[in-house]
Amino acid sequence: MLRACTLLVLAASASAFAPAAPLASRHVAGLTASSARRGLTLRGGASVKMIDITPNVSFDTIAREWRCKWSADADKASLVKAQDALTEVLSEVKGVSGVKDVQRVVCGGCLDFKVVTSLDADSFGKWEEAGFAPEEKFLAKLKDIEGINSVETQTYTLMPM
Repeated sequence: MLRACTLLVLAASASAFAPAAPLASRHVAGLTASSARRGLTLRGGASVKMIDITPNVSFDTIAREWRCKWSADADKASLVKAQDALTEVLSEVKGVSGVKDVQRVVCGGCLDFKVVTSLDADSFGKWEEAGFAPEEKFLAKLKDIEGINSVETQTYTLMPM
């Protein structure tokens, strides 16, 4: 059942989504969304709200990624400290309303350390309004670690295939 209603749009920042009044066309994740939300009922009666970017590209999850580069120097001391910083805020991140999953990604080849927090699309705007807490605290800790550089954030959509 297709029904037009509120759609998340790309806000002022290229990496943020915010609720918007319904219109025929919106920008979501840098793409024009031509329709609004639609419901999908799963086996067992669970309901999922899908957002269409195009008729064949939909999503129900928005993720916020915190990432940096670490150094292999001093027996990977910066990686150890980055994990310690994550451990300090992990329960706070997992406690955010609407969180589906928190994943840590480490690449030993390109020296990436990433934290990906995914939320249902309906909850993401509230977390954004709260400044993605504890993002500021976590990123400040990363920036203070010797051997950590390129501290960045990104917001994107996720959809299992």
